[in-house]
Amino acid sequence: MRYSRMRLSHKLVLITLFTSLLVSFTVLRAPSVTDEPAASPADKAMEDLSRVEYPSLKDIPWHPHFIQPNQSLESLFGRDWVWVARFNRVDRRHVYPGMTIKVPERAEDIRGYAPVPKEYEPARRYGKYILVDITEQWLGAYESGRLVFSAPAATGKAGTETPVGMFRIDARHLTHTSSLYKTANDEEQYPMDNALRFYIGPDNVSYWLHARDLPGHPASHGCIGLFDEEMQNRVFGTPEKPQLLDSQRLYEWAVGDEEYGDDYGELDELEDGPVVEVRGTLPRYLDKGPVQ
Repeated sequence: MRYSRMRLSHKLVLITLFTSLLVSFTVLRAPSVTDEPAASPADKAMEDLSRVEYPSLKDIPWHPHFIQPNQSLESLFGRDWVWVARFNRVDRRHVYPGMTIKVPERAEDIRGYAPVPKEYEPARRYGKYILVDITEQWLGAYESGRLVFSAPAATGKAGTETPVGMFRIDARHLTHTSSLYKTANDEEQYPMDNALRFYIGPDNVSYWLHARDLPGHPASHGCIGLFDEEMQNRVFGTPEKPQLLDSQRLYEWAVGDEEYGDDYGELDELEDGPVVEVRGTLPRYLDKGPVQ
């Protein structure tokens, strides 16, 4: 009886081909880091927002919802999608199949949701005062101690925390871009539209309030980011119809033309800008989310 024997060279070719196919499959499945939001195996809380604990939610009944294919905030919640986005501190670009969000049991519980005080005594003696609560990942804008509007925020993550303390806005830059970080494709510096500088560290690194992606948890290198879907549409092509524009609203309120003169988009040094108070510690991450 004769046995067919495979030559060693043929075996090596087959092994090389199989290895190449395996590597290619792995690469194709690997999630992109920034440009295309996807679940991150490195930090499960980045895909399960039910694990991020905010003190203000203890009195609001909610349940976790796993996002299915073809589901979006708009398809799930209709006109209330804006409130659900704010409730989760997340923008539409970062809501994708495979992640989990918090869903209130009653929509009326989160309409007007703002986990900062409506009256704030330390702000009473200032015309304009910005309070940033790191624990709640939220910003409040005050006039003479009265809250005039508020917005979700994304502050510095663990290891690159936002500095806490009392500061003042000392510069504005409508078209600011990061000098340190680029978009995921490395084609341009990361955009930081509507930028308000509030602190320069001892290492000469500046900290700004600015337009940013909001993934639903602390995520920055120390700056404080606010919703700006027009910036996202310009840079990433989504969402198609921008609606969440909190960074623009804060910029116009804090350093608008009426008070500080015409803004030509260049860096402007300012005097006597609004006070900025940054308080709190990073929100707690639960080991696992509530059982659905």
